[in-house]
Amino acid sequence: MWIKAADRDGRRDRDRDRYISRHRDREGHLRSSRQDQDGDRKRGRDRGTGRGHDGGERDDRLETMAMAAREWEKELDAIAIKEQHLGSKKPRKRSIPKPSEKFRFSFDWDNTDDTSRNDAVQKQPHEAAPPPPLLLFGRGFLAGIDRRDQKKKAAAALKLNRPRRNGAVDEDYRDAADGDLYEASDMHVDRHWSDKALEEMTERDWRIFREDFSISYQGSGVPKPMRHWSKSKLGAKLLRAVDEAGYRKPSPIQMAAIPLGLQQRDAIAVAETGSGKTAAFALPLLSYVAGLPPITDENRHDGPYALVMVPTRELSEQIAEETARLARYLGVRVVPVFGGGSEKTIAEQSERIQKGCEVVVATPGRLLDLLERRYVVLNQCNYVVLDEADRMIDMGFEPQVASVLAVMPSSNLKPQNEDEELDEKKVYRTTFMFSATMPPAVERLARTYLRNPVVVTIGTPGKATELITQNVMMLKESEKMPQLHRLLRDLRDKTVIVFCNTKKTTDWCFNELKNAGFGVTALHGNLTQAERKASLDGFRNRQFNVLVASEVAARGINIPDVAHVINYDMPSSINKYIHCIGRTGRAGKKGVATSFLTLENTDIFFDLKQMLIQSNSHVPPELAKHKASQFKPGSIPERHVR
Repeated sequence: MWIKAADRDGRRDRDRDRYISRHRDREGHLRSSRQDQDGDRKRGRDRGTGRGHDGGERDDRLETMAMAAREWEKELDAIAIKEQHLGSKKPRKRSIPKPSEKFRFSFDWDNTDDTSRNDAVQKQPHEAAPPPPLLLFGRGFLAGIDRRDQKKKAAAALKLNRPRRNGAVDEDYRDAADGDLYEASDMHVDRHWSDKALEEMTERDWRIFREDFSISYQGSGVPKPMRHWSKSKLGAKLLRAVDEAGYRKPSPIQMAAIPLGLQQRDAIAVAETGSGKTAAFALPLLSYVAGLPPITDENRHDGPYALVMVPTRELSEQIAEETARLARYLGVRVVPVFGGGSEKTIAEQSERIQKGCEVVVATPGRLLDLLERRYVVLNQCNYVVLDEADRMIDMGFEPQVASVLAVMPSSNLKPQNEDEELDEKKVYRTTFMFSATMPPAVERLARTYLRNPVVVTIGTPGKATELITQNVMMLKESEKMPQLHRLLRDLRDKTVIVFCNTKKTTDWCFNELKNAGFGVTALHGNLTQAERKASLDGFRNRQFNVLVASEVAARGINIPDVAHVINYDMPSSINKYIHCIGRTGRAGKKGVATSFLTLENTDIFFDLKQMLIQSNSHVPPELAKHKASQFKPGSIPERHVR
């Protein structure tokens, strides 16, 4: 059917074309006839004769033909205008181009694209086509824009910006002190946070403050760090003791940990050795104890208010002494409890606790012994500090620590859900954990006994302080003692700690140095408590300038102004290495650590090399090129090669 319709349209177009062509030929014939008529008239005038009957009929016929031609021209114009408006086109025959011509680019215009034809549309465009409609986009305005509304908004913006340009402060900044507007306005203030008062500090200032001191937090509801002692909320008596103890500026760990302790939040503090951790937990602990009723005969049998657990005897005495010095104006009694000694020593320690004390600083083994003998109870102890938790676990004290915490009242533990409201009338346990590293065992202990803790990290965990210059010497075993003699002679009267891995090596090294004429003393586990105390006191008082100690015995001792640490035997792990060299470079002072490395210490080669690179220390070529320093122990070298 569509084929018949196409044939019918084709015939109609062909008839129209023939009709137009025939009338155009007739128009041309009419023009020639008019020319002939004009010639005849001229010839007739020349002959002086008038028109006859035949001439009049010819004129009428020519006039009729002219009128018909004019009517046809109008009809042609109407057809052209109609085609221009309706867009009707002649059907084209379907042609299939050759593959070679299908994608050929044509530089010539098709005749149907010619718009410059001499037709009625081009002759009279203003009459042939109406003007195009306006683009209103459904808004009733040109291009959808209301010029009056636009002017109104511009005037409102000008009115709002005029007082700002004149120096006025927008009220939005004052009303949104903690919001984005205040944050944005503070970006234009070029004052450093140290030049601002505490109430002027913004969130941006606190971020810069934490970056300046390498303080990072994990947890929710973290209080702002402490900028200086006067803004610490410690109390006048504690601040007086802090000033007399010589603490001029708080260290980063003190800035971060003291506000958490004052809020009695469970926390894990990971910081470098020698960073001032003792005051960081002792000050909030004493502030908590000072707010409780004093220990009297009525409540002394319920035990102390606070407990600090440490790995070694020396650290127990040292922390007890430091805590007592900070508590001198509070009337708080501090008792150290540690292992070693005879039954008399156990009786003396238990008697001091039974007489009444607010704080106990103890090693886990001895404290558990006193608890099992019923010499001590912890019924009212709700503030617990685990100092050097990683070291206690390394020394195998994890079961003892867990047993001590288990005998404390479990009903005082905070709820696991941090969104649950706390009973204001109830006293909850606060647990603080301090560590130089964060091994999995410490994390396991924290998950068991800490509730929603805040993790505070100072610097990079497992990294020695940048105040320590690290030197590593690759030696043979026979070269170590001569090299030690040379180092000690060069250091002269400076204080030096020499670490050995075993008690036997400690005794042998002590005798060698003593026979060589050095002022030396020894410290190891086979000494009695009196001998250990005499050795440490002699070293602190500069009676001896060289202390030869086993790594276990010297753990946690705090001796000021140690100039040099020498690892005669390289520690077996990188964490032990960090703790050993951490005996120098304390309290903001610089120090030097020298380690003797042999081919027997390949297990530490990789970690030691990485630490030296991170601290910009010199890496001996023998260590850098050794195969054991290229891959972490336990890994498969072929995987790294790929």
